Amino acid sequence: MTSTAHASHGQADPVAPAERWTIVEAPHPETPGGHGSWGYEGRCAVERVVEQRLWGWTDLSFRPTDVHEKWSHQQYVRRVLLLALPAGADPASSDRAPGDVLGFAGVELPLAGNTHLVEAGVVVHPDLAPQDRRDLAEALLVRVEQIADAAGRRTVLAYSEHAPEPPVGPGAIQAPTGSGRVPVDDLEARIALDHGYALEQVERYSALQMRPDGSDRGAHRALAHVAAARAGDGYVVRTWHDDVPRESLAGLAHLQTRMSTDAPAGGLEITEDPWDEARFADRLAGWRRRGFGFLISAAEHVATGTLAAFTVLTYPLDEPEFAFQEDTLVLVEHRGRNLGMLVKTANLDALAEHRPGTRRIHTWNAQENGPMLDINVALGFAPVGVVALWQKHLDG
Repeated sequence: MTSTAHASHGQADPVAPAERWTIVEAPHPETPGGHGSWGYEGRCAVERVVEQRLWGWTDLSFRPTDVHEKWSHQQYVRRVLLLALPAGADPASSDRAPGDVLGFAGVELPLAGNTHLVEAGVVVHPDLAPQDRRDLAEALLVRVEQIADAAGRRTVLAYSEHAPEPPVGPGAIQAPTGSGRVPVDDLEARIALDHGYALEQVERYSALQMRPDGSDRGAHRALAHVAAARAGDGYVVRTWHDDVPRESLAGLAHLQTRMSTDAPAGGLEITEDPWDEARFADRLAGWRRRGFGFLISAAEHVATGTLAAFTVLTYPLDEPEFAFQEDTLVLVEHRGRNLGMLVKTANLDALAEHRPGTRRIHTWNAQENGPMLDINVALGFAPVGVVALWQKHLDG
């Protein structure tokens, strides 16, 4: 993100946070919009400014209801939200306002798997002076690493967003996977490198601009026809809208678990993240609580009844113009049959039926994941920017 930084201090701490900012954990209101909601509202306001300036839209920004829902349900991931306020601010004061939030750090500690790591992101308001942006980001990250250390987590994963992706050359940092680059002069990259983070993977952020006349639907159906012919009679596509039958939850949970082992991860030290029926059902319930609709298409292997591939689209019900292309996976043992294209085109066709006003779809893919990127390009997705994934091992 513009004005985000993802790093930690080295041997010395040149920043005196207490003298310049007050960093506190965000209060959690009992209800969205209830007493103490200024923190979530301020966090989202900062993010909206950052996203608008970087991408030209705020589609990716969390809403206060999204934050409230995620922080209300932490059985699978422990979450901490740090807020940066003006020096001397009393976070308990009834006079606090969303505009007091100068930046924030979101911290996630997985509880089901990957309990060795912390995932973190820091965002600071882009209107702060450049040195203040850097110093505030570092002050927040000191607290992030303190949280990681207190929890016994020795690996920190963090991300930064950049646009556009730079060309090959001295102005770019190349991912060790050989695919994807980050601008070397961006503040986020400079901080990461200065403070011991290694770039391990780059994801491509792409968007599909839907044609208002619906003419792209015919192109997608043509791709679906080719994919179905290649898959043959051995697979049947199942599509679910806003609900999933109980008997399909186990298969989807297995696919979600395999996302952590079968999808490219570069040099990130990610291990299996186990999902079961209850966890996947909770994921669906979480979307509903946030006011999101969803579509899931899966390819079922007829001979065994195994769900061999799946893909997910989600969208906020009160913002009809955009949707998110989320997880897509084809099990390793079923690859080479065009199942990725088969399930994606099925989901896009369902989206056109249930949500015809959608104008753009956002998605992310590892840059080294050539087969999935080829599918997205064929569907019409175009690059918007990149997400850099950084990793650091804490001492001790």
